[in-house]
Amino acid sequence: MGKIAVVYWSGTGNTEAMAHYVSEGIRKAGAEADVFTAMEFSAEKAGEYDKIAFGCPSMGAEQLEEAEFQPMFDEVSPVLKGKTIALFGSYGWGDGEWMRTWEGDCMMLGCKMACAPVIANNAPDEAAGAECEGLGESLAKS
Repeated sequence: MGKIAVVYWSGTGNTEAMAHYVSEGIRKAGAEADVFTAMEFSAEKAGEYDKIAFGCPSMGAEQLEEAEFQPMFDEVSPVLKGKTIALFGSYGWGDGEWMRTWEGDCMMLGCKMACAPVIANNAPDEAAGAECEGLGESLAKS
């Protein structure tokens, strides 16, 4: 199943909760997940993993968080070509435009998407938690 990383940024704890659901789904599929905050992850670390789940909430005008997550993602982007990834995040307004844009950007980088992204409105409820676990399982099995 290869090495799997779960990398996230969370301002309120919502996306952090989603990251834990994703890592639980990876474990349920029989794989191991290493969980990192955006500040703990780098291009060098990305090179050590076969698969990566990235999580970031929608910020401002439906965009990725700019102070920590976006700089990290910009740094790792050159090493993502050919890697299998999955995306998740929470939002409090809008319609998910940030996730559609991010998914498109990842596809243009040459990433292989393990499954459709998962978004949760604010804190993940039981259904969103199950979707995040499913995302983790799909990533592990892809």
